[in-house]
Amino acid sequence: MIVVQAKIEIAISPKQQIPHNVNKILSIKAADNIRILSAAMVEKAASGHPGGPMGGADFIHVLYSEYLNFDPNDGTWPLRDRFYLDAGHMSPMLYSQLALVGFYSIEDIKQFRQWKSVTPGHPEIDFKRGVENTSGPLGLGHSFGIGSAIAERFLQARFGNAVEHMTYLYISDGGIQEEISQGVGRIAGTLGLGKIVMFYDANDVQLSTTVNEVSSENTGAKYEALGWHVLTINGNDHDEIRAALDAGIAESGKPTLIIGQTVMGKGVRNESGELVEGEVEYHGKPLGKSNASYEQTISNLGGDFNNPFVIFPDVAEYYSNLLAKKADAATNRKFDFKKWEDANPELAQSHTAFLNKSIKVDWEAIEQKENIATRSASGAVLSHFADHLPNMIVSSADLCVSDKTEAFLKKTTQFTKDDFSGAFLQAGVSELSMAALCTGMALHGGVIPVCATFFAFSDYMKPAIRVAALMEQQVIFIWTHDAFRVGEDGPTHQPIEQEAQIRLMEKLKNHSGRNSFLALRPADAHETTTCWQMAIENTHTPSGLILSRQNIQDIPADDRKSQAQNAKFGGYIVKSSDNPAVVLLANGSEVSTLIGASKLIEESGIAVQVVSIPTEGVFKNQHADYRKSVLPNGVPRYGLTAGLPVALEGLVTDNDVVQGLDHFGYSAPYTVLDEKFGFTPEHVANEVKKLFGKA
Repeated sequence: MIVVQAKIEIAISPKQQIPHNVNKILSIKAADNIRILSAAMVEKAASGHPGGPMGGADFIHVLYSEYLNFDPNDGTWPLRDRFYLDAGHMSPMLYSQLALVGFYSIEDIKQFRQWKSVTPGHPEIDFKRGVENTSGPLGLGHSFGIGSAIAERFLQARFGNAVEHMTYLYISDGGIQEEISQGVGRIAGTLGLGKIVMFYDANDVQLSTTVNEVSSENTGAKYEALGWHVLTINGNDHDEIRAALDAGIAESGKPTLIIGQTVMGKGVRNESGELVEGEVEYHGKPLGKSNASYEQTISNLGGDFNNPFVIFPDVAEYYSNLLAKKADAATNRKFDFKKWEDANPELAQSHTAFLNKSIKVDWEAIEQKENIATRSASGAVLSHFADHLPNMIVSSADLCVSDKTEAFLKKTTQFTKDDFSGAFLQAGVSELSMAALCTGMALHGGVIPVCATFFAFSDYMKPAIRVAALMEQQVIFIWTHDAFRVGEDGPTHQPIEQEAQIRLMEKLKNHSGRNSFLALRPADAHETTTCWQMAIENTHTPSGLILSRQNIQDIPADDRKSQAQNAKFGGYIVKSSDNPAVVLLANGSEVSTLIGASKLIEESGIAVQVVSIPTEGVFKNQHADYRKSVLPNGVPRYGLTAGLPVALEGLVTDNDVVQGLDHFGYSAPYTVLDEKFGFTPEHVANEVKKLFGKA
């Protein structure tokens, strides 16, 4: 076990910021260079969004050149400041800026939106090139950033100021309008995340309309009510941007929102050379396809429309000089950090283990009670983690008593303003916000985020789950109350179609060729422990544990704890037969029902094999010989699922049977629903015997 102990603080060299006595004309020219490159990228691709990047160029230039602390030679440096772009459609702005700092080549940005390009239409996570997050669905990017800032505070509470850094967010009108902004904004304000500065690009124009046609809110007042420090500036004025950033960095007790009143399509001109900025159509089409003149725009910004993909020589020299200073500052901080490591050897070892996720869990030490709900079995695992996995953060959407994450919370404390010494985030009733925040924690690194709610409410989380899967991040989802056996709460709370939905993610490959998601529905307490082991060891994708509310009879075995380890193969035999006449297969609590049914079937002289398949995706990845040993060819199969039959149809043939539900649930005790819906050993046994003419 790695121990977090008292810290010996070492004075850290001041973070590098470029003094504000910069050449103002050159600063504007650098922003114009970003405008030219952004417009040219969209024009060449004949696709994209030029107007927003042209309006946001001033802020991103000032931020990257004068404030953002990073190592130009190592985009993965753990102590770097983070920049999270919410408005993914503004990727030309980010790519252009990253070209100025050397992370992209001119050839890279010329290939904007092309096959296998490193500059896709919306940014995709690429730490080495300075892209911290995949963005596209508005609202998620800044939510990831707030989650990242929570991870930064968690690590700072354990390792001190040696690991602290700033988190900068960039959001547009659409991100502000997405409902998730209220959820994550509330949490950031409540926790007083003073290391966040978020720039709101308030250009009053969105894709189809002006903003005032769809919103009359006072955004500044809203964020002040949420506990934010709010500033309003001219978002194209470099001096006002600097003053706002200075004020935001100085505000340590609240997150800062800078409302930057910018101009959509700043610098856009018509054929006569007149400025025609601020039009809706500049948002989402190349300038050459609008009422503007691409040629006049590029020329008046100082570029050559015949050769626009150029970094001006004086801008290149300016960035070369400042990048040398940033590299020196990063070297100095690394030197200071090495001094901290030398003074705190045990803490340094822990910090490395946090970052590498190399802390080992003694799975044999986890004890389970008999015949309990799998949510309770999960609670036993979480209780062990609270003592032995110090880099884990657990969150619940106001359900910790029900989803059993309370077992973790009882051994730690929840995050509060100015106190991140605990490891639990009470997210309130906000499943999507919680899922996105935990994804941001994973993006930051150094932590294993876990979030929990009822399985029916996983519907709220799907947008974040999908992008977490696309980014290949280890986020662990706990979904309890997994089926109609929620009972008296009724059909709104009884998952029917949810398992089929989430298992589609197992069938979808990520860009590394792996299953994009690991969905796990364990059959009993010991299988729950194994499924948790699979989730912890799966560092390449999100995982989800689908857990029962009701108690489940343990699968009978001489050594069930050892037998349950076979769940690592995705599916395995829990009751074998030398020459089975039928294979019964299921996952979750239905496996216990099949065990009961198998005894009744065998009374009719029918040999039965029972299989538990907690994760079809992992099972399908096994060698064909193993799969045949579990599900032998030519032997009839009978599947049982408390959800849609399609959840198991990938495991049977056209001649086989899957018993499931094709309707919503009803409010009644779960034992009554089992009887009414036919999920009893007696009903299943009778249906199987019918296949053999023995009913």
